[in-house]
Amino acid sequence: MQPLIDNARAFGRRPEEFARLAEGQSPDVLFITCSDSRVVPALITGARPGELFELRTAGNIVPPYAPGRPSGEAATVEYAVEVLGVRDVVVCGHSHCGAVGALVRGEDLDAVPAVRDWLAHATPRPAGTAEDPAVAEGVQNHVLTQLLRLRSYPCVAGGLADGRLGLHAWYYEVHTGTVLAHRPHTDTFTAL
Repeated sequence: MQPLIDNARAFGRRPEEFARLAEGQSPDVLFITCSDSRVVPALITGARPGELFELRTAGNIVPPYAPGRPSGEAATVEYAVEVLGVRDVVVCGHSHCGAVGALVRGEDLDAVPAVRDWLAHATPRPAGTAEDPAVAEGVQNHVLTQLLRLRSYPCVAGGLADGRLGLHAWYYEVHTGTVLAHRPHTDTFTAL
């Protein structure tokens, strides 16, 4: 913990670098990814403060759109698209994902009921090879499902219909640092 405290103290000693951030934010991208500590969107993309609007959930799950039942995830997506006017939404899964791995392997999650119930939003269960520790196929299938689910959000559907919004599926390999993007014309994930 002490290295984090030391960095936080030093971070605040450069106010001139951050003064413009008080004027507001205008990120171009909503970046939806897993809560996993090994996935650091700004590090992966090189984004500076104010350039990414982030939504992090266990397993980068986008819950189904439910009118009349607001969620933090739906509010974040709606705010990013309608208020901030992001031009792109990236759903980024990652290798060695514990959440998707648990789903692919059909693990018993009764000891962690909140996790179990949250992961129920990931239906259908991602297809993948249970023996693969990276769960690459499962995560990639899961990311594509989350993109489909995003399309059901009215703000996303509207942005896609009028051409002001793009959707992207990424897969980050924590063991190599490589980022793969889904190519719809070949239905494959290839290096950026």
